[in-house]
Amino acid sequence: MDDNAAATFAREFGAIAGACAAAIVGKAEAVALVVTALLAGGHVLLEDVPGTGKTTLAKAVAAAVRATHGRVQFTPDLLPSDLIGANIYDQRRGQFEFRPGPVFCSVLLADEVNRASPKTQSALLEVMEERQVTVDGVSRPAPSPFVVIATQNPVEQIGTYPLPEAQLDRFLIRASLGYPDHATSAWLVEQCAWADRSAAVAPAVTAARVVELANLAAQARIAPAVAGYIVSLCEATRADERCELGVSTRGGLALGRCAKVWAMAKGRAYVTPDDVKDLAAAVLAHRLIVAPDALIDGVKASDVVADVLRRVPAPRSGGDQAAGAAA
Repeated sequence: MDDNAAATFAREFGAIAGACAAAIVGKAEAVALVVTALLAGGHVLLEDVPGTGKTTLAKAVAAAVRATHGRVQFTPDLLPSDLIGANIYDQRRGQFEFRPGPVFCSVLLADEVNRASPKTQSALLEVMEERQVTVDGVSRPAPSPFVVIATQNPVEQIGTYPLPEAQLDRFLIRASLGYPDHATSAWLVEQCAWADRSAAVAPAVTAARVVELANLAAQARIAPAVAGYIVSLCEATRADERCELGVSTRGGLALGRCAKVWAMAKGRAYVTPDDVKDLAAAVLAHRLIVAPDALIDGVKASDVVADVLRRVPAPRSGGDQAAGAAA
């Protein structure tokens, strides 16, 4: 891959993120993470309290890439068929007809995903992993691109069904928007008559171009030393006595995919250790299970990832760049 391709990718990545910034003000890092997941072919879990812009961000992403979008409010009585669709008997034609559910869109907002029953939550697993929905033995492909942006409130846990670890592992990135700073909050209050900020998002690229950019990012190079660094980070979490379960092989692959997009977004066609460090917490922390004793002591998964990053030596940046450029 030549430098021009990486520069083009960086420009279009910036255009998508910049378009989303028209709706989500002052949250450039969170927006960049969501766009990274989109171009890496993965899904996002947004953990945050209500009213921080999670729904607006999902709608902004769909508008920025000119893609179809849908929103499902997860509730305890939501059924799998409400999500993926069902075969309905047509009396006039005397046969069953498939009525697609809201998952058949490019950007799906699964709002408060932990409020639905485990049976309904699991209905998302096939379409998230295999990009298809199977109903009564017939498989139907999801649109391309396809990304699930799921939200959950980490504070209110009454009436919720926590996502099992295997399902959390299906999310490429976990991120948080958080509250804006004082100046941004004041500006937003001044603009409070503007109810739907996502309506101001101008398309930056087409949905078809998103697929092309994803294929382009997949061609970025990871030098053997950087690949070994990613594996060492994962292995260090498994050996950490504070973890009941460390990062799986899927987690290492996810970090590599995201690092490729992150590197290309900076105009480079090769991954450096700094790219890995930038993304480690967002990609790895939700894949850890902290041991009960460590939880009592106040240890968080993000603390484990931060300690691992400090302990595991990174390859020398200059040598890695040379190896990446020569690969």
